[in-house]
Amino acid sequence: MDRAYLDIEQLHLFTLASAFFIIRAKSNLKFRRLYSQPIDKSIGLRCDQVGVLTGFYSAQHYPDKFRRIKFHDPETDKTLIFLTNNFSLPAITITELYKCRWQLELFFKWIKQHLRIKSFFGTSENAVKTQIWIAVSVYVLVAIIKKRHQCKASLYTILQILSLTLFERIPLIQLLTNREADMNKIISPNQLNLFD
Repeated sequence: MDRAYLDIEQLHLFTLASAFFIIRAKSNLKFRRLYSQPIDKSIGLRCDQVGVLTGFYSAQHYPDKFRRIKFHDPETDKTLIFLTNNFSLPAITITELYKCRWQLELFFKWIKQHLRIKSFFGTSENAVKTQIWIAVSVYVLVAIIKKRHQCKASLYTILQILSLTLFERIPLIQLLTNREADMNKIISPNQLNLFD
């Protein structure tokens, strides 16, 4: 999590639930080092320390030990300080996990921009997951249609066309490319006849 989400009480609940977290530390965080662990400065690590919080309220809300890792990122030329309750992973792995968090944020940004989920019909966990998976599935199917028919229109445009012509019996190739569809190729020989 980014430092905007630094809530000491919530972090302690994660620890009590046997979950681990990685979060950026705020600059005014009061921390007392108990001991330091050896690091490799050639890979950007500056320190790997175990300690406790010393602020009046923060020490009460999180009485357990923290691990503080300082890392200098050569790509951005920034020094980042991470807090975690994971004492088993190497320090460099902690920094890489934090970096991967950005990919998750980009994924959720993509979902907001492309799936156009305005509201949920159900609010239970299962209902929300089902609706997101349906939206992702529709998006992937439309992407397959776009590639298969070599359609020049954007995915958004194709979705708009499909939503307007949902109940019309027009072959997709004709709908998306203005080419006349060959009905002999479209009708499957495995098609069952309803009225024999």
